[in-house]
Amino acid sequence: MDYSRYSISNNWSAVEFAVNNPVDIVVMVFYFLLVLSIGLWAILSSSRGTVEDFFLAGRNLAWWLIGTSLFSSSTGTANFMNLAGTGAASGIAIGAFEWNAPFLLCVLGWIFSPIFIKAEVVTMPEYLRKRFGGYRIQFLLAILYLLLYIFYNISVEICTGAMFARLFLGLDVYLATIVLLTVTGIYIITGGIVAVVYTATLHAGVIILGSVLLMGFAFKEVGGYQELLHKYLNAKPSIIHEGNWTAKPECYLPRRDAFHIFRDPITGDLPWPGIVFGISIISLYYWCTDQIFVQRCLAGRSMSHVKGGCVLCGYLKLLPMFSLVMPGMISRVLYPDKVACVTPSECEKHCGIRTSCTPIAYSVLIVGLLPKGARGLMLSALWASLLSTLTSILNSASTLFTVDIYTQIRPMATEKELMVTGRFFVIILLVVTIIWVPVIQMAYIEQLFDYMQSVKSYLVPPIAAIFLLAIFCKRVTEQGAFWGLTGGLLIGIVRMVSEFAYGPRTCSENNKCPPIICGVHHLYFAILLFAVSLFTILGISLFTDPIPDKHLHRLCWSLRNSQEERVDLDADVQGKRTALRAKPGVLKETQGCFWKALDVFCGLEPKPCSKLTPEEETTEKMKEHGATSDRTDHRDKLESPFWRKVANVSGFLLLLITVLCHILYH
Repeated sequence: MDYSRYSISNNWSAVEFAVNNPVDIVVMVFYFLLVLSIGLWAILSSSRGTVEDFFLAGRNLAWWLIGTSLFSSSTGTANFMNLAGTGAASGIAIGAFEWNAPFLLCVLGWIFSPIFIKAEVVTMPEYLRKRFGGYRIQFLLAILYLLLYIFYNISVEICTGAMFARLFLGLDVYLATIVLLTVTGIYIITGGIVAVVYTATLHAGVIILGSVLLMGFAFKEVGGYQELLHKYLNAKPSIIHEGNWTAKPECYLPRRDAFHIFRDPITGDLPWPGIVFGISIISLYYWCTDQIFVQRCLAGRSMSHVKGGCVLCGYLKLLPMFSLVMPGMISRVLYPDKVACVTPSECEKHCGIRTSCTPIAYSVLIVGLLPKGARGLMLSALWASLLSTLTSILNSASTLFTVDIYTQIRPMATEKELMVTGRFFVIILLVVTIIWVPVIQMAYIEQLFDYMQSVKSYLVPPIAAIFLLAIFCKRVTEQGAFWGLTGGLLIGIVRMVSEFAYGPRTCSENNKCPPIICGVHHLYFAILLFAVSLFTILGISLFTDPIPDKHLHRLCWSLRNSQEERVDLDADVQGKRTALRAKPGVLKETQGCFWKALDVFCGLEPKPCSKLTPEEETTEKMKEHGATSDRTDHRDKLESPFWRKVANVSGFLLLLITVLCHILYH
């Protein structure tokens, strides 16, 4: 595969970007070894032999682990490039995606998580199966999540991670990808979510430290915040002609509303109705229904810890506006000919992409401003963001496949079989990702930002609609939910395929995309698609028989505090599965040393109580399951009045600060 057309040529070659300073290399190696050490410690100190232990850390995560894991999982290399690059191109409005997070994190902690926890589920599709009955919604949603993870989350992260690998380390894309995935795969396969969240906490610290360090250097170089306000509006490239073609002023002049979040509803690149409603719909899916983030809350040891983790993450999400978006704007001020290039030949010379060089805004700052050692720390932060996001995606994808798909293929699978399946699926995902690398390099490098910002607008509004109605409207039925979800997805896919078929929108070339397809802003389309899905679900549900309340206790908001026994719609099948999984496994006396060592490494070794008779072992196992279920049922009751008040006050202050930030930069 020839990657030469993506290489950084001439003035900003891969050689200039490559890290060859011993101090930087030592810092990166030290960080790499520290990650491995923490991952190994988490593996050896945790129990990983059951579904609950492997995928939910025994439901025993503390608030600081939840919060830092939520933050680092949402801050990948794509996030660095997107926020800084879009900030360089159009100003601070892109930061609204980050500042919308605190509102939805409070919704997650105070509304969605209590319902999901009381439902005693492991995955989001599993909740919809309990809420509506049947398996087609669960199966469809599990498949959709996996496709989004593979073709969106993993693709974007690998693409941006590979770009950083070439720029800074001079590594081949395949070599960098294989090394990264091998490291992440080892402690995901062996340690499960425990290893993921502990290493994610380290990643979060390095991400914050590195980005704040670069922010300090950037503001010092530009002369402070007031100088940025003045200089950014005059940051334009010196070359705006190419042959007989001259760029239009709107292509190279900074936007006059660059320091405003809420922009004109017609001419704004991010119109204010889209900021207020469109981003909220996407964030509702992202924070409140995406398996990656909800899984951390499901693993919390009590509702106080869940709320505390959401609040901690909310405060951390206020930082990227200042530590990523504004440094991207500073990069345009300091290097306008490179970051703000407008002619295809200049852009190709500086970054290998003919459309725009804003993706390298953050990279240029790292190379141009940071001293020895600090650059190694910043590169460690970039690797931290990539590793944290990839491990979270792979762990959640494994959870979805094991709980929602494999259990339908093998309804009577034992606990150990599910554990082996979850680990094996991670290996499959790693292989698929490696195969997928050249495809995403060829297809998305020139329209990565368009792809990142719009694809979820076309696919996730129906998912947000179905979860919102599942929780707040008990009248919604399985038929309405299924057809509303399916219809909304089909509409979104048609729009997405049609738009990407016409290629990226650029200033240097006339876009041939018909106005009926591309004329509607992707955030406006998200609002329309959400409304269509919402009314479709409600309309069809009104013409079908309602689900009796006995099946909905503690599954929807109006019945959240019900003390009556719930009769699950799939109670018979789940009862059989639980009974079978409670049976003791039959150990082979002839098992070799290699397989015994592998079982110990993966946490599947026999427990000390294995000398009990089969009947006694079965009884003990059933007691363990009963105790776990009881703890899950009453985790909200473990919330002491004092810590409930602390969480509520902290959440209120978070929302107040976020509102004030929006007012300041309206």
